[in-house]
Amino acid sequence: MAGHHLAQLNVGTLRHPLDHPLTHGFTSMLDTLNEAADRSPGFVWRLVGDGSNDATAIQTTLGADVIVNMSVWESRDSLWDYVYRSGHLDVLRRRAEWFDLPKTAFQVMWWIPAGHVPTVEEAVERLHHLRAHGPSPSAFGFRDTYTPEDAGLGVVTTDGHDQGLHRRQSATG
Repeated sequence: MAGHHLAQLNVGTLRHPLDHPLTHGFTSMLDTLNEAADRSPGFVWRLVGDGSNDATAIQTTLGADVIVNMSVWESRDSLWDYVYRSGHLDVLRRRAEWFDLPKTAFQVMWWIPAGHVPTVEEAVERLHHLRAHGPSPSAFGFRDTYTPEDAGLGVVTTDGHDQGLHRRQSATG
């Protein structure tokens, strides 16, 4: 999968504001979790806000009480290892303390060409697509096994152009 990376967005609806004492258990772990992600094998990039080391202040069309986390990984396995085989799993187990239980998909993944930095708008669009249409090569979850080729991202040529991405852009714009 050289030439392609896996982007992911996950969102959570806070039970209380970020500065509320009942949210402190979550916010007190953010720096540690982000440092662990930054050091994880296969980590490429993560979204941070202006002047901060996390994305909790970034607002989206999903609602004022919804916080986002977005990152890019070299592979599904590298993301899986961080999420489920690190200290991150402890936070996942406690998420009901700080977040409403989701009634719809709260996480989405999609393949991107290496070097592409996804936007929050792009990620939210992917989440909406997953919620409306279910898993597909362009918006899926951990249970799905879509590849970059399934997503229309073809083989990267020797001149660095991704033939599949070029076709996809032509079809949409």
